[in-house]
Parts: sequence; C-alpha cells; structure tokens
Amino acid sequence: MSTPFRTADLCDRYAHVEYFQIAEPVFRCYGSRSAFGGPITTLKVFEDDAPLKQALAQTVDGRVLVVDGGASHRCALLDEDSARLALDNGWQGVIIYGCIRDSASIDRLNLGVRALHAHPLKSHKPGHGSKDVLITFAGVNFRTGHYVYADEDGIIVSADKLS
Repeated sequence: MSTPFRTADLCDRYAHVEYFQIAEPVFRCYGSRSAFGGPITTLKVFEDDAPLKQALAQTVDGRVLVVDGGASHRCALLDEDSARLALDNGWQGVIIYGCIRDSASIDRLNLGVRALHAHPLKSHKPGHGSKDVLITFAGVNFRTGHYVYADEDGIIVSADKLS
C-alpha cells in the first residue's frame, strides 16, 4: 500500500466509524519508512524469533506483520537480517510489542518498524508461536485481515481499508 495518508487526517475523517482504534503511544519508530500501512497479519510469540522469521519469509503484497511479543524487554525479536527478509518479501512494516536489535542498520532500510525498545540480546528459539490469532496490546485489538496505518503521529487500526 502506498502511504498517501496521515494518521491525524484519518482520525479527523474516520474516528466515528464503528471499528476504528488508536493505539496508545508506547512505540518507538525505526526503519526509514516513517509512514506505512496495509492489511494485518498477526503473530503471537514470547522471546522467540523463529515464528517471526518464518512469517517474514512468506512473499506478500504490502502487508504489515503485527507481533504480540508479550512486551518482553529481555531480548529482541527482530534483527537486521529479519528486517531485510521482510523488505525482500513485500512487507510494508512490522509492529512489535517487544524489542528489536540492530536498530541503526534497520533505520537505513526502507521498512516501517515500530517496537517498544532496542535490546542487544538475540531471542531464544524454541519455535513456538500462533499466527492469525486475535492479539491485544496498546489498547487495540489486532486481527488478521483488518488494516493498520502508522506514521510519526501514531498507529490506527480499522476493519476496513481507509482512503
């Protein structure tokens, strides 16, 4: 999805819509793509980047991977290699309720990334995760197939594509 939107404008136009949610401002911006959006794919993991890498290895057309990492601050779920994998496979961005690493390298990639913080430790790799499940964090319910819009002002979720 191209990004001819601003979340402030979307709020002005659509805040009255039934399924329109605004995430609490808990995320830091990473990646050089400051605004991104698209259909959501959800993933729930805890201190395990293997399912995340598996999801990002899938070729998509402008989707956003939304990851409930349990708000863990003990390790990173996304690194430079995974971010490059996302970019190579058509992902617009990744929103992680957890941490990333290699933040300076990720900042040079044309990928939108939102995460709680950076952390230098790699994640554990037991290979457990749930894809395409309802996840909730930052006061928002994220569902596969709904739409997310993110820019410097915040993150919005809608059941419908907004224009």
